[in-house]
Amino acid sequence: MKKRNLTFLFVLAFLIANCTSSEVANDDPVVIDPTQKVTYEKDVKNIINNSCAVSGCHIGSNPPAGILLTTYNQVRSQAENGNLIARMNNSSNPMPPTGILPSSTRSVIDQWKADGFLEN
Repeated sequence: MKKRNLTFLFVLAFLIANCTSSEVANDDPVVIDPTQKVTYEKDVKNIINNSCAVSGCHIGSNPPAGILLTTYNQVRSQAENGNLIARMNNSSNPMPPTGILPSSTRSVIDQWKADGFLEN
């Protein structure tokens, strides 16, 4: 009986000691290669299409505030005049309205700006 208890305790201790999580605290899977310039087509378009130019938002015939975000020129214009980036970073009134985008996603937009709003 003692051997069985000792084995149980050994196994339990082993499991507890080796209990780790392979999950990394990451607020977003967006990763940019620092050696490459960020472009609209390669990096930004998917963010906009998945977060901004969705049903009921900045797409269609009657978008909020009259702001369409369906083309490069429309997105660049909003980014250049500060509206897009300011709203993405506004934690009290964020865009999208479902909540502020993860910092890694917002950093892609910031890098796009730093790189000169490249299209391709």
